[in-house]
Amino acid sequence: MNKTDNELDDFRYEVRDWLEKNRPKKPDFLMPQSFMEVGTDEQFHYLREWQQKVYEAGFLGMAWPREYGGGGRSQILQDIATQEMKVGKFPFMINAIGVSWAGPLILNMGTEEDKRKYIKGILSAEDIWCQGFSEPDHGSDLGNVQLKAERDGDDYILTGSKIWTTLGNYAKYMILLARTNPKIENKYAGLSYFLSPMKIQGVDPVPIQKLTGEYGFCQTYFDGVRIPASCLIGGEGNGWRVAIQTLQYERNAEGGAAGGPTSEIPYVHEVIDVARKIKRDGKPAIENPHIRDQAIKFLITEVACRANLVRDEIPSLVIERPQSLSMSLKGYGCDFWQKMQEFAMSLQGQSAAYYVGDDLAVAGGRWHRAYFNSFSTTIGGGTTEIQRNIVGERILGLPKS
Repeated sequence: MNKTDNELDDFRYEVRDWLEKNRPKKPDFLMPQSFMEVGTDEQFHYLREWQQKVYEAGFLGMAWPREYGGGGRSQILQDIATQEMKVGKFPFMINAIGVSWAGPLILNMGTEEDKRKYIKGILSAEDIWCQGFSEPDHGSDLGNVQLKAERDGDDYILTGSKIWTTLGNYAKYMILLARTNPKIENKYAGLSYFLSPMKIQGVDPVPIQKLTGEYGFCQTYFDGVRIPASCLIGGEGNGWRVAIQTLQYERNAEGGAAGGPTSEIPYVHEVIDVARKIKRDGKPAIENPHIRDQAIKFLITEVACRANLVRDEIPSLVIERPQSLSMSLKGYGCDFWQKMQEFAMSLQGQSAAYYVGDDLAVAGGRWHRAYFNSFSTTIGGGTTEIQRNIVGERILGLPKS
């Protein structure tokens, strides 16, 4: 059923009104900037309670099927609700891997039992999810996964480790890529994909301290972990196909996410505010012609990013290369945000020496922290270099060599 402009406007005001009336109290502790930086119990419970509240109000999972816990409404309503959360600078959804990757995958490829078992817990944040793709010794070579999953009757036995498992120490489930056939010549054909429980014997997620001094990632060890064969999704030996589908969601190349922001969204006008407050030669930095030129370029890029999101939804505008924009989004978006945050630091001159916790830090050290954290986004889900290769080979048809 199509909505009229007036109905959509009314809904937007409804969302905006609810958000303002229910804005959570500002905490007295440092908040993470994305779901990848949640490192304390205080942060975790604060964000989990917020996601639960948004879901119970009906503004998360609005387009997911009602029979599994979603709202069963139109996608455009969810898009409006998400946009209002972003613009209003509301907390992000902590269960990002669940609402953006695992949930869409289960709805797309899971059994009826899977959907009824997992979807509502994903939306309510009762069940936190993490991802088990990367391994310590194999970098970006995802097809070379070595964690073993050996069949034993009605179970699989998992042995090995995963790294960069965001929220691994809080997660109840993991989307896990493992090797079920180490003898087969085609390494991709020997992989299988599991919806694996985490709170069981033999699973040991060990938090990793990052450059910022914070946590959020783990290295997760599996020591002879026994899981039911029913955890398999997509069939044994089909793990690579399921993993590629997951990466489509992670790289924003395919829709289906439940909605809500998954990180603190920085905008160019906030960097310009820094340039207005910082002095250069006794004048606001924004009056420097070079700085103004850089700021304008960032504004143009920000508008272009937003326009491309809209353009990608109109088939007639991308008819020549239908996936070009969606496949490029993660690469150019992450690169843009990283450069913008680096620019915000460069504006600060000597003040850039102060970090989070220093009284003289500009904006509490926010931009330094954001810059350091930005490297995880240019690596996770496939590095920026890999993304460029994918676009070149699969979209533009360029040769590999």
